[in-house]
Amino acid sequence: MHILIVRNNSNSQAVDASLLLATYLATQGLDYTLVDSSDLSCRCDHEELNGALASGVEMAVVLGGDGTILRTARQIGTSGVPVLGINFGRLGFLANTGDEGVIAVVASALAGDVVAEQRTNLRIDVVCEGEPDPWGDDDEAAAHDVDDPARTFFALNELAVTRGANGRIIDFSLGISGAHIADMRGDGLVVATATGSTAYALSAGGPLVAPGFNGLVAVPLAPHTLHSRAIVTAANDVVEMDLSLNRDPREAALFADGELLSFDAPVKRVYVSRGAVPTTLLRYRHDGFYEHAAKVFF
Repeated sequence: MHILIVRNNSNSQAVDASLLLATYLATQGLDYTLVDSSDLSCRCDHEELNGALASGVEMAVVLGGDGTILRTARQIGTSGVPVLGINFGRLGFLANTGDEGVIAVVASALAGDVVAEQRTNLRIDVVCEGEPDPWGDDDEAAAHDVDDPARTFFALNELAVTRGANGRIIDFSLGISGAHIADMRGDGLVVATATGSTAYALSAGGPLVAPGFNGLVAVPLAPHTLHSRAIVTAANDVVEMDLSLNRDPREAALFADGELLSFDAPVKRVYVSRGAVPTTLLRYRHDGFYEHAAKVFF
């Protein structure tokens, strides 16, 4: 068995725990790869991590907070490797408590004494100015590969489309699976999974959604209107955002789980759908979603 260890290397407790865990795994005759979370903060290739995934990682142990888990989930992507988070951060909504020690939690996971939760993630497709739209209905779109990875991104929590560096309000059109919903003006839009409903979307006024829900939540950010509401979609719906209404000085900025997505040209359209392969989170003696939410938010 090969274990991936991702540690928040800016947290001394997480670093100490990673060394203890590495020693334990070695005594159990298990292979491991140790990676610093600071190396996962961009979309570039990580040679050591890619090599570990190619060799058949069977579990990722994340020593840090929710941010470290999100970065790990993005790198693991659609590989299906289960993630065992142990909290060394602040909120720790996605991570397990480490009160009983890292070794006890990992030993339980190795013995199968944990609960596997399947979490919906996001597939984000971006079309920039001057590019064909593979989701469109014209001849140029039909000739373009919808699975081209150049403009496809992953998020476990949410995609936030917000005002750019100039801080100007943005104009956009919101649609769901081909149906036009509204033309909007405001700070932008958050499209979240059920997992992400406890994060940015919640702060923007969105609903708290149980983690087993497979649809998406679209929450307008500070809309310049008196009648805007969050929209909860079905599992197979696609949230469509058309930014071509924007004037050039009002370019939008896109953030996937808090990480800025960079493009060479202004973004024209964004399509957000449910990812093909869910992210598996391993839970150790977890209170349950509602009990945890009551402690954190109420």
